[in-house]
Amino acid sequence: MNETPARDEKSGLIEADERALQVRAQYEQIEQRVLGRTWTLPELALGFTNDAAYVGRLVLAAERTWGIDGDVDAELRHKLAECLWWVFVLADRLDVDVPEAYEATMHRIGDGLQRTLESMPNS
Repeated sequence: MNETPARDEKSGLIEADERALQVRAQYEQIEQRVLGRTWTLPELALGFTNDAAYVGRLVLAAERTWGIDGDVDAELRHKLAECLWWVFVLADRLDVDVPEAYEATMHRIGDGLQRTLESMPNS
């Protein structure tokens, strides 16, 4: 029987966080050369909200209620990944440990949902 060792639940998020910040550092180099400064926190937040809103349109396109040019599935994958990237970038600027916050939040939500399920009658 092939058994894989238990992997630290946060390790994938930690690696994603590190990669996101590496890419952000490259953007900052370009911003510095082009703008003479790097994006402010509000500019970063606006970039995130713009991409997140576009995910909504892509979902509509995937449901065939909104037309877009190009491959909807490929664009949806790209924008969802980009939104995740923005979360890591914003969290870094706001000093939020996303892997820790994610784990704590999922634990809290999961416990609350479990209590709700236990209090509901079986159907």
